[in-house]
Amino acid sequence: MVQEQFQCTVYVTNLPDRGTLRLHLRSHKKEEPYDCTLCPKKLSSSSLLKLHMRTHTGEKPYECGVCCKKFAHKKSLQSHLRTHTGEKPYECDLCCKKLGSALGLQIHLRTHTGEKPYECDLCCKKFSTASGLRDHLRTHTGEKPYECDLCCKKLSTAATLRDHLRTHTGEKPYECDLCCKKFSTAATLRIHLRTHTGEKPYECDLCCKKFSIAAGLRVHLRTHTGEKPYECNVCCKKLSSARALRDHLRTHTGEKLYECNVCCKKLSSARGLRDHLRTHTGEKPYECNVCCKKFSTDATLRDHLRTHTGEKPYECTVCRKVFSSGSALRSHVRTHLRIHPGD
Repeated sequence: MVQEQFQCTVYVTNLPDRGTLRLHLRSHKKEEPYDCTLCPKKLSSSSLLKLHMRTHTGEKPYECGVCCKKFAHKKSLQSHLRTHTGEKPYECDLCCKKLGSALGLQIHLRTHTGEKPYECDLCCKKFSTASGLRDHLRTHTGEKPYECDLCCKKLSTAATLRDHLRTHTGEKPYECDLCCKKFSTAATLRIHLRTHTGEKPYECDLCCKKFSIAAGLRVHLRTHTGEKPYECNVCCKKLSSARALRDHLRTHTGEKLYECNVCCKKLSSARGLRDHLRTHTGEKPYECNVCCKKFSTDATLRDHLRTHTGEKPYECTVCRKVFSSGSALRSHVRTHLRIHPGD
């Protein structure tokens, strides 16, 4: 007896029975006769509708026998089990990377195609995965569902929680191939690599200055806006960055953590040390765009520029005389403090 053949005329593939063929053909016709009563989604079969309903009910009937994690679909459990066995049966044709699931392969392929099918309704940013979009949405909602068991800090994604836990363990699994320095996150390694490549992907729209990290650009923009959100609790001075505040606080404590390896002079900030080292090297990277005179620090360049503009923002509180630089004001103040003979 010849077995009846149920063949798809689109892909020329045989299917086991008439019912399976009927369901398969709907995938070509985009026929979706089954409506979800809870959301607008439509599906091509009653079995797919049943599986979809679990996204609403939260039902997870499939449990991992190794770690007891539960899943809504049998295929999800099968893929999960490979995280225990290490089996990776799916291989990328472009780079030969192996993956544990068909979905993992599908997502990985987007790293080659650049496809980003998931878009944020609030800011239109696009993502390659649904999970990436879900994580991003929390930047809008402020939701932080992941909590550190050690310090109770809350975080918005499982990945940031994993990274945070390394601040407690001291683990640094990411190593620079060029200098062997180790880092706790892949992101900090990527940023560090720019110190070797010189890459500065963040550019100021106002002055075209470039930065290697987004935080550097954010702090720089405050030089244009004048924003100074950090205030010293000792003297109420306001500063534009957390680092500038930390450095400033050392002027009160007298703490000098940074030492010059040439003359052993100690300084209170890394920036102060960099500026000081130029007194040994003679380097003058800051140039006046009016007269081309060069300076070793941006602060001395700013002071010099006032000789061209005539600006004198420093005023003596004793005699109201004004000066173009802080150092000139400090020298002047000493003339009031001097003890004269016969006084």
